Amino acid sequence: MKGFATTVSAALLLLTTGSAPYAPPAADAPCTGQIHANPGFERGTTGWTAGPRIIVLGDPTRPAHSGRAYATFAGLDVTHTDLLRTTVTVPADCELTVRFWVRTTTTEISRGDYLNVGLAVTGIPPKTRFSLAFDGGAQWRQYSMSTGTATTERTATVSFLASETAGNGVTAFDVDDVTFTLS
Repeated sequence: MKGFATTVSAALLLLTTGSAPYAPPAADAPCTGQIHANPGFERGTTGWTAGPRIIVLGDPTRPAHSGRAYATFAGLDVTHTDLLRTTVTVPADCELTVRFWVRTTTTEISRGDYLNVGLAVTGIPPKTRFSLAFDGGAQWRQYSMSTGTATTERTATVSFLASETAGNGVTAFDVDDVTFTLS
């Protein structure tokens, strides 16, 4: 009887270990989803480097694109610049697409005030992707830019730099819903 129990135990061990092949647990796909914690500025400047008075709460006359907060630049009719930027990590073999919404409120009649939107990616020279002027429109408009893919992990820095010149009229650039999506 003792030999029979050993044979049965060995057979059960063979059946339980040999019946299912080993597979490592599935990992989350690294190239999916929104990766910035505060894309709509609902938590102020958390996750962003910003100058003073950049984040404002919308009101019924100038509501946010979504939520209640947005970033606003210039609007003073004095010569100065405003900067807002953030950096995210892009995993290897992933592409980052940045989408954002802009509206322009102005009394300007000539090109003197600008909002330059830049994208700097590790290993690629920084580049201004959009240069928006006073004539951008009072309605929210969406813009998009991408990093492309690379075989190594990279960082991507998105910057919004507004430049205003005194005496040309007042221009305010509003930015909202800056999404950072991996694919």
